[in-house]
Parts: sequence; structure tokens; C-alpha cells
Amino acid sequence: MNLTFYKYQGTGNDFVMIDNRTNFFPKNNTKLIAFLCDRRFGIGADGLILLENHEHYDFKMVYYNSDGNESSMCGNGGRCLVAFAKQLNIIWDKADFEAIDGYHYATIDEINKVSLQMKDVDELQVFENYTFLNTGSPHHVETVTDLAQFDVKTIGAQIRYSDLYGKAGSNVNFVEQIDSDKFAVRTYERGVEDETLSCGTGVTAVAIAMYHNQFTNSNKVNLKVEGGDLEVNFEANNGKYTHVFLTGPAKFVFEGTIEIEAI
Repeated sequence: MNLTFYKYQGTGNDFVMIDNRTNFFPKNNTKLIAFLCDRRFGIGADGLILLENHEHYDFKMVYYNSDGNESSMCGNGGRCLVAFAKQLNIIWDKADFEAIDGYHYATIDEINKVSLQMKDVDELQVFENYTFLNTGSPHHVETVTDLAQFDVKTIGAQIRYSDLYGKAGSNVNFVEQIDSDKFAVRTYERGVEDETLSCGTGVTAVAIAMYHNQFTNSNKVNLKVEGGDLEVNFEANNGKYTHVFLTGPAKFVFEGTIEIEAI
């Protein structure tokens, strides 16, 4: 069969998008999903996202890592899915949708800048050298020096697979402060098992962790990732973070078809 797909990227975090409103896609076929995400034999992406109908909201988001397994929330993927829904004329300038971590609200402007509301954060675990929190996906946040030369893949994998996080593992973010409200971030993503050019839930975790640990007193934080620039803003009240929004570009790359053999 020939499969129609769409390719999107948000600050270099790229996704295969499939309109699955007719429920034709074999969602349990991990080998097929991994093949489609393969950069040599398939389309190539950090993950695959299905857009599906929802009884109450505009649509439902189903997200898979590039290893073929369904995963936790993806912030950049959610932003790109909003842009995809706009391309399909499902929405115009705002969206209400459900993802694996619950309800999300988003706005999108005429140049596809998407502001996505992320889950509230009411628990951070602060240790001497790192902070752990969940922003829809689990994140280890650690400050380093000379981030540009840092071996993200090797050290990130060591932390991801360490006894700290057990079998489930964690995404790992390394951070260097640039200015009072700006940080450079590089992320090792579980499921991709490599550094990605950007991670939406990761920069959200970094912004909250940097504020919580008093690296910044601004609740509007700018994040420089390998694939561009993102912004996170939130309301803080006694260690609880609400109205958390991740904002940045969501770009359509191309549309195509790929022949799917039995996998």
C-alpha cells in the first residue's frame, strides 16, 4: 500500500505526521513505525504522530518515538501537530486536543508560531548536581560548562540508563546560562537514544528548573537549542508552576507517499 504522510519540524525536532481520522493506521506495528522514522531506509524523523478524531476536542495526538514505541508527551510534536491540524483545516487559530498526558490548549498565528500549554508542574526533586521533574515526560536537568563541547550522547546515555531512573529511564538535559533569562540547552532523548536538535518538554523542564533553583528570576525564559530558539513562560506560586506555555515555530517541510511492504 502507499501511505500518505506529512513532514514537520519544530526547531529541528522533526516528525512524520499521519492523518489517522479514519483509523486505518496499524498502531501496534512498532516495526513499521520504526521503519518510517528511519533516516536511511524510511522517511526519517525523531518521531511519528497520528492525528485522530476526538469526541470532545478538535483532535487527539498519538505520539511514537523513532524506536516505534508509543511514548510520553512531546512538546515540539504537539506544536507541530497543531500546525498540521491547521493545514488540514481542522482548526484556524487555536486548538483544544488530548495527548497521553491529558488536555492541551494551543494558539497558532499566521506564520505558524505555536504557543502550547503544557501540564502544570507541582513537584521538583532537587539534588546537589541536578534537578528532576516531569513536564509530560520525565527530565533530568543538569548545568554544565562549555556546553558546545560537551559529549551529550555518551554522558546522556550513561545517566538515562543509570540506576537513578531504572528501566523506564529519563530524558537528560544539559544547560549553560547565557544571560539572566536565557539558557543554552542540549538534550539526550530516550526512545531516540541520541541527542536531538530540540526537545519541547526538555526546554520546559529547564526553564522551570532554572527558575526554581534561582538561576533566573524571570518567569519568561528564552532557550537556545541546537535547532533554533524557544520560549517558555509560566506562573509560579510556592513551588508550583501553572499556565506553562511553550512557544516557537512549527514548520511544514514536505508531503509525500511511501510504499509500505509487509513489515
